[in-house]
Amino acid sequence: MNADNDIRPGLEQLQQHYYEILQLLGEDPSREGLQKTPLRVAKAMQVLTRGYEQDAHKVLTDALFEEKYNQMVIVKDIDFFSLCEHHMIPFYGKAHVAYIPNGYITGLSKIARVVDIFSHRLQVQERLTQQIKDCIQDTLHPMGVMVVIEAKHMCMQMRGVEKQNAITTTSDFSGAFNQAKTRQEFMNLLRGESKRI
Repeated sequence: MNADNDIRPGLEQLQQHYYEILQLLGEDPSREGLQKTPLRVAKAMQVLTRGYEQDAHKVLTDALFEEKYNQMVIVKDIDFFSLCEHHMIPFYGKAHVAYIPNGYITGLSKIARVVDIFSHRLQVQERLTQQIKDCIQDTLHPMGVMVVIEAKHMCMQMRGVEKQNAITTTSDFSGAFNQAKTRQEFMNLLRGESKRI
C-alpha cells in the first residue's frame, strides 16, 4: 500500500506537535538531521493508524461468495504490527484465524486485510483479538470463528521489565469453537508442520 495514499487531514498539526515534542525532549528541531523529522513522524503515524479510516466489514463483503463448504477454513501466520495504546510503542507478531462457513465464504486475502485494518489502530492485544473475531462473525455469520494472536510487545522489551523473549498469546472464539474438540482441532492444525509449496 502506498504511504502517500494514507495522508489524512491533520498532517500539518501533527507535524507541529512533533516539532514541539523534539524541543521538549531537549533537541533542536532545526538542526540538519531533524529538519524533516516532524513531517516524517507525522506521516508515519498516519500510516500506522490508517485502520481508523477503513471498514473491515466492507472488505469481507466485497469478496463474499456463496459456497456449500462447511469445514474449517484457516489462515495462519498472518504477520501484523500495531501500536500499544498505553505507550504508543509497537507490538508485533502473528495472527491465526479460523472460521467454519455457513453458506458463504470470503476471499482468503480478506481475512488478512481484516487483521491489518484492526491492527492499524491504537490497540491492546486482547481487544485486537476480539475485534477480528467479532468482525468475521458479524459479517459472514459462520458457524464459528476462532482467533489466536501471538505477539511480542516492545513496551515490555524496551522499557519496564525489559524482557526480550516474552510472548503474549490471546484467543477468542464463537459458535462451533465453543466445543473443546473443535478448538483442539484448530490448535492441532496450527502446530502441524506446513507442507512446502
